[in-house]
Amino acid sequence: MRVTASEVAAPAFTQFTRSSELPSSMRRELAACWAAVVNAGGAVIPADCPLPPLTSAHTAAAVDRIAGELAPEHCRLVVATVEGTLAGWLLVRREAHPLEAHCGTVNHVQTDMRFRGSGVGAALMRRVRRIAREEMGLERLKLTVRSGLGLEVFYGKAGWTEVGRWPGALRLAPGDDRDEILMSLAL
Repeated sequence: MRVTASEVAAPAFTQFTRSSELPSSMRRELAACWAAVVNAGGAVIPADCPLPPLTSAHTAAAVDRIAGELAPEHCRLVVATVEGTLAGWLLVRREAHPLEAHCGTVNHVQTDMRFRGSGVGAALMRRVRRIAREEMGLERLKLTVRSGLGLEVFYGKAGWTEVGRWPGALRLAPGDDRDEILMSLAL
């Protein structure tokens, strides 16, 4: 069952900055959400997973890898819940190279299918902006999206700017190549 924006309470946010903070129950919820989002046509397919359809068993290893990368100054997992139910999540990472350490990358932006269109994704984007600037000291964020899904419109409404494209960089199937859209947000 899908919910609408008028039916959803404001999401609560939790940050995870260390692997030890991320309980196994949340890892399972993240893996299930990830598989459902991919199966619904979402663009965030883990590199070591088969092509859809996926199960949470396919995405569990990717969630565990993310958990292993968590560190307060360098990588944070931001989770949105509504009345205790996982509604969405994303990852924000500081760039590792010293020339780029003032920048961060946002990855794995996902809204649970039940909460699509309810404002959870927009709320996550507002929250990550504040975390990146105020808590991590970042000055700019970047992300990439797959063309053909309208995601650049969503991010544009959140203040992001398209700064370039890699034409045909993503091959979904023979004859179905998509651009990778590069987006930036000054903080």
